[in-house]
Amino acid sequence: MKAVICTQYGPPEVLHLTQLPKPVPKADEVLIKIHATTVTVADFRIRSFTIPKGFWLPARLSLGIFRPRNPVLGVELAGVVEATGKEVSKLKVGDAVFAEALNGMGAYAEYKCLPEKVVAPKPANLSFGEAATLSIGARTALHYLRKIKDIKDKKLLIYGASGSVGTYAVQLAKLFGAEVTGVCSTANLNLVKSLGADRVLDYTIGDFTNQLDTYDVILVAVDKWPFKECIRFVKDDGIYMNVTAPLKSFAMLGEAFKSKKKIIIGENVPVSVEDFNYLKELAEAGQLKPVIDRTYTLDEIVEAHRYVDKGHKKGNVVINVVG
Repeated sequence: MKAVICTQYGPPEVLHLTQLPKPVPKADEVLIKIHATTVTVADFRIRSFTIPKGFWLPARLSLGIFRPRNPVLGVELAGVVEATGKEVSKLKVGDAVFAEALNGMGAYAEYKCLPEKVVAPKPANLSFGEAATLSIGARTALHYLRKIKDIKDKKLLIYGASGSVGTYAVQLAKLFGAEVTGVCSTANLNLVKSLGADRVLDYTIGDFTNQLDTYDVILVAVDKWPFKECIRFVKDDGIYMNVTAPLKSFAMLGEAFKSKKKIIIGENVPVSVEDFNYLKELAEAGQLKPVIDRTYTLDEIVEAHRYVDKGHKKGNVVINVVG
């Protein structure tokens, strides 16, 4: 099968198209013919080894010393079931599905085997590319927002509201009844407003913090706003959430010790087919709409990573594996 491998840590050019053996499903697995995958922050970070200095050694031991231990990157996917293991009972050959590729990654390929229990039916009204983006971006936003008790009518600020997690967080927070302020760049103001945000602020013009209130919750979807500045705008009994920070910094630990503010960062979001099915229902009801910035083919994976490396993508970047 055709696949893209990461031969070493570095720039997009370390990604190379090659041929690998087609996998065979185990008893509890399905073989998925991948139609679409994406370029996520996880793919970028592993490929480039963009890791905080304090985590360099454990990350190398975990991911691979000289190159990724799992050379085929890609964590989001959607496709069609091509074969099933003998213990598979709910899915059948021909079913359109979406899933997360789990810790082994491997979605930058024509085929991927996954346990049936982590694979969900694709929303009927979404393309394969749109459906693939639900498995990480939408599920991450859902996970964090569910940690907010009595979210209805609470004041929520989303920093990085135009990214993958951010665009889903805006939509879900409004669906749950929150008052949402989105922060993004000039080019994305209309996009974030169209997703339902009550107020949208441009961080590129002057000091945007002069326009801020205090908030019940601040959700940082793009880790480019210093914690010491951000935390000033969280209410005394409020919540600071950062979906990308791996561990609490000394400043975060200090704030948690001296105040009642709750700090939630870098949690491992468990895979849940129940969550996948819930997101499917929202998408089919028109209440959750994927934002697709650009679409590339698997042959154009280097170009796709170059674009994502610039750090300005809107929503999601999709890779079409079929067609």
